[in-house]
Amino acid sequence: MTIIQLEYAVALATYKSFVAAAEKSFVTQPTLSLQIQKLEEELGVKIFDRSRHPIEITAMGKVIIEQIKKTLEEFERIQELIQQQQNVIAGTFRLAVIPTIAPNILPALLESYSKANPGVKLDVSELETHRIISALRNNEIDAGLLSTPLEHKDIKEYPLFYEPFVAYFKEGDPLLSKRMIDAGDVELDKIWLLNEGHCMRNQILDLCSDQVQRLQAKRPYRYESSNVETLRRMVDRNGGVTVLPELSASDFDEDRLELVRYFNDPEPVREISLVTNDHFVHFTILQSIMDEILKLVPEKMRVQKKNRKVLRIQSARL
Repeated sequence: MTIIQLEYAVALATYKSFVAAAEKSFVTQPTLSLQIQKLEEELGVKIFDRSRHPIEITAMGKVIIEQIKKTLEEFERIQELIQQQQNVIAGTFRLAVIPTIAPNILPALLESYSKANPGVKLDVSELETHRIISALRNNEIDAGLLSTPLEHKDIKEYPLFYEPFVAYFKEGDPLLSKRMIDAGDVELDKIWLLNEGHCMRNQILDLCSDQVQRLQAKRPYRYESSNVETLRRMVDRNGGVTVLPELSASDFDEDRLELVRYFNDPEPVREISLVTNDHFVHFTILQSIMDEILKLVPEKMRVQKKNRKVLRIQSARL
């Protein structure tokens, strides 16, 4: 019995398909199938019922798989203890980041982190919130960088910073005469939004109004983007307003910054956290990633203040 065999068994139990499990495990299907067969022969029991499609776990197999998961967790704890004792940070770490954070954090993070921690290989993907939660539960990733709170009992959250939202207008918009604006100043029939599945969309609806979609129906066309930069360009071309996370405006030139307005108190912000599943053990690497991310954000974002309102995301598709 080997650790690899145990990992393959968990993968097959998760995906109920030799093809999918092999793909996720980065091996060929025959290799995974052979190792599963050897494991079952050594244990003397059938873990999987291959006659069913999708593959099903036998009654005894369910008990075995749960024990295998615990065994793999303890094996990971041993590796973590050794790294802590030797003061070494090494290994592969699988990180997923939501699209509204990725462009503002990842370019600098990948460069600075690799220099500070050459022993760690960051395997980074860009996923929406609901897919990150699913990937954590299936052990496809180690952590996610996203907006919280999620309020899932099996997900642990480690808040990092609080990013304000700002409004972005087309040049000449009357609201640009104001130094700061209120949420009520935003004309709901002219707001540009991210599409369904993005937690930031739900946060903006929380900030503005649940009547946005009804009012937008008056437009001669409907457009919702999966990209914050596209929303800005829509405003530049067609007018109206969009709401952006502040870091997305960090590379604006002076002329474009003139089109940005902050909100009056309570300032709307989103809480950005690293999240893991509840059996995560690689805290040494996780802490090193936290430290590096915090170096990349302004100091004012690192502490939650009384005059800020964290916008909810509970209605996002998780």
